[in-house]
Amino acid sequence: MLAPSKPSSGNVIETIIVLLLLLALMFALYDVLRAFFGVFTFALIFSVSFAKPYEKLVKLLKYNRKLAATIYAVILIAIITLPFVFIISAIANHVKEASLFITNVKEHGLPPLPKWAETMPLIGDQINSFWKNILINPRETIGPHEPQIKAALNHVLTAGAGMLGATFQFVLGIIISAFFLAGGEKMLLPVKAAMKHLLGARDGIELLQATGQAVKGVSIGVMGTAFFAALISWIGFAITGIPFALGLAALVFFLVVIQVGPLLVWIPLIIWYATQGHTGWTIFLIVYAIGVMIIDTILKPILIAKSGGKLPFLVLFLGVVGGMVAWGFTGMFKGAIIMAVFYTVFTKWLEKRKNDQELIVDATF
Repeated sequence: MLAPSKPSSGNVIETIIVLLLLLALMFALYDVLRAFFGVFTFALIFSVSFAKPYEKLVKLLKYNRKLAATIYAVILIAIITLPFVFIISAIANHVKEASLFITNVKEHGLPPLPKWAETMPLIGDQINSFWKNILINPRETIGPHEPQIKAALNHVLTAGAGMLGATFQFVLGIIISAFFLAGGEKMLLPVKAAMKHLLGARDGIELLQATGQAVKGVSIGVMGTAFFAALISWIGFAITGIPFALGLAALVFFLVVIQVGPLLVWIPLIIWYATQGHTGWTIFLIVYAIGVMIIDTILKPILIAKSGGKLPFLVLFLGVVGGMVAWGFTGMFKGAIIMAVFYTVFTKWLEKRKNDQELIVDATF
C-alpha cells in the first residue's frame, strides 16, 4: 500500500498566494461596495416594509409586477423630494430670522414670561431666573452664549446641506427596492443556493431565515419609529396651529428614517414662534420637541428587538445598539445580522453537542 504523498513546498506556497490574492480581492470588493452600503440599507428597509402593500398593488394591476414597481417607485420618490425642497428653503429662511432675533433680544430684551411658565414643575424656577436676567441685562446675558448659539445655527445649516446626500441615497434605495420587489423570490434564489452549498440544506436555510428576521426587525423598527414620531409631531403641530402640519409631519417621518432626527423640523419652528413673540407656545414646543426626541431614541431599539421573530429580544437589542455605536446608521443592520448569525450558529452547535451526547449515552446502553 502506497503511503499518502506529502504536499510539496511549492504547492503550499501556491495555495498561500492564491489565498492572499482572494483576501486582497475581498478587501478591494469591500472598498468598492462600501459607498453603497447606505443605499442598500434603504433598499432593504423599503423592500421589507412595503412588501405587502406592493403585492396588493400587483394583484390590482393584474399581476404586472414591473408596472407595480414603477408606480411604487414614482410615488415614494415624489413623497420624499417634496418635503426635502420644503425643508431646505425653510432652513435658509429661519436661520436668517434666528440671527436677527438674537440681535434684537440682545439689544431690547424679551417680552415678560407668562405666569403658567413660571409655575411649571422642575424647570419653572430656572426658566424664570434666566428670563429675568435677559430682561434686566439682555446684552450681558446673551453675549457669553452668542458663539454657542451661532455654532448651533451653523450646525443646522450643515445638517440641511448634508441632507442632499442622504436624499440621493434615499432615492437610489427606493429604485433598488423596486427591482427587489419586482424580482420577488427569484432575487433570493442565488443566495439560497450558496447557503445550501456552504452549510447544507437545513442549516443554510435556517441561517438565512435568522438573517431575514434581523433585517425585518430593523426595518419595522425604523419605519415604526418614524411613523410614531411623525404622528406625535402632527398632533403637536395641530395643537399649536402650525400651517402645513401634515407636510411637516411627513418631513419628520423622512428625517427619522434617514437618522437625521426630528429636531431639524422642530428647531426652525421654535425659532419662528420665538421671533413672533409667542413666548408660551415657544416653551410648549421646546418641551414637546424633547418628548418627540426621547420617543425617537428609546422606541427604535425596542421595536426592532420586538419585531425580530424567533430571535430573543436581548440578542437583537444588543446587536442594534452596539452596531449603531460602532458603524452609525447602517450599523443597525450589521449589528443585528451579526448577532442573529452568531446566535443561530451557537444554538445549532449546542443542539449538535446535545444530540452527540445522547447518541453516546444510547450506545453505552
